[in-house]
Amino acid sequence: MSRTERLRRLRRLRRPSVRRRVRAAIAEELLGTPRSLAVVCAFTAFMLAVGIGYYAPTAGEVPVALWPLYADSAVAVALGGAVLATLVATVRRGGDVTADAPASRPLAYLHTLAFVWLVQFGVWPLVSLNLAFGEYVAAPDAWIYYWGVIGTHLLFVGLALLFPAFGRTTRGALATALALGVANVVIDYGFGYHPPLLYEPGPLLAGATLAIAVGSVALASRSFPRLGEGTD
Repeated sequence: MSRTERLRRLRRLRRPSVRRRVRAAIAEELLGTPRSLAVVCAFTAFMLAVGIGYYAPTAGEVPVALWPLYADSAVAVALGGAVLATLVATVRRGGDVTADAPASRPLAYLHTLAFVWLVQFGVWPLVSLNLAFGEYVAAPDAWIYYWGVIGTHLLFVGLALLFPAFGRTTRGALATALALGVANVVIDYGFGYHPPLLYEPGPLLAGATLAIAVGSVALASRSFPRLGEGTD
C-alpha cells in the first residue's frame, strides 16, 4: 500500500460515519461473542481488583461517603464492568451488540458516567505521574508505579471508546457527569482526599484534572448518539 493510499484512508476517519463503522466493528469483535466478552470482563475484573488493592490501605483515612470520589480509578472500572454486564443477555442469545443492546434512560446515565470516568482517569496518570517524572521512574518498583499504571489506565480509554457503539446519552447524563467531575476535583484537591501520590499535588494538577474532566464530558457528548435518535 502506498503512502498516499494510507493517508487517504486515515483522512476517512475524519468522517463521523466512518468512525462509527470502525467503532462498531471493533466492538462486535471484542464484545460480540460469549468468549470474547468473557475475556474482556475477566480483564476488567482483574483491573478492578488491582484498583481496590491500591486504594484499600488509605481508604480508612477518608469518610466512607467520599469513597466513590476518592477511589476514582476503581469506581471507573466498576462502572465499565457494569456496562459490560448489560450486554451479557444480548450476546448470549446471539444478538448484535451494536444493534440489539438494550437502551433506556438509566442505561444512558450508566453509559455516560462510565465513559467519562474511564476516559478521565485513564488520561489523568499521564499528567499526575509526569509532574513528578523523576520520582516515579527512580522508584524501586518503577515498572509498576509508572509504566504499569500508565499502560493499564490507557486501557481504560480503549474500553470507554467502545461504549458509543451501543450506548446512548442524554443532556441530563452529561450534566451529571460534569457535576461529578467538578465535585471530584473539589474533594481531591480542595479537601485533600486525592489518590495516593509520591508528591503533594498543587493547583497545576487540580487545574489539569478539571480540564480533563471537562474534555471527557465534551468527548462523550460528541461520541454518543442521543437517546431516541438513530445512529445512521
